Amino acid sequence: MRSGKLLDSPPRIVAIDYGTRRVGIAIADPLWRFAQPLGVFTQESAAKKLVALHAIEGLRMVVVGWPLLEEGGEGIATARVQQYINRLRRLLPGVPMQKWDERYTTEEAKSRLALRQQPITRGQIDVMAAGIILQEYLDDLLEGMPSTTF
Repeated sequence: MRSGKLLDSPPRIVAIDYGTRRVGIAIADPLWRFAQPLGVFTQESAAKKLVALHAIEGLRMVVVGWPLLEEGGEGIATARVQQYINRLRRLLPGVPMQKWDERYTTEEAKSRLALRQQPITRGQIDVMAAGIILQEYLDDLLEGMPSTTF
């Protein structure tokens, strides 16, 4: 329930880039068109942030970067992410969790950040990767929506 919600806007879609040290989180704008960086958190503070966001704005979906192996199989990293998803499901009952192939998002994040020609931190890479995951999901979502004709 979104008792603290002030405006009547749709619930948000967020994406996470899970890591053993940091979790990058990105959030969609209210119209689900654009991914925006929210921040980088510890695993614990990321979970708390998502619970707080759900209480205030509502969460329509949590898109979770799914770290498949190069050939597409699952490995140790996917097992760790699955444990975190299970934890989030307990904390956010009723909020759907969508696994999203995150192969190459870290490299893409590094490339985009390098264009800024400034020192890059690991946290910046994590939150940028979450933004890439979310934008890919939003683009895919929008492709499936019927277009409006005027």
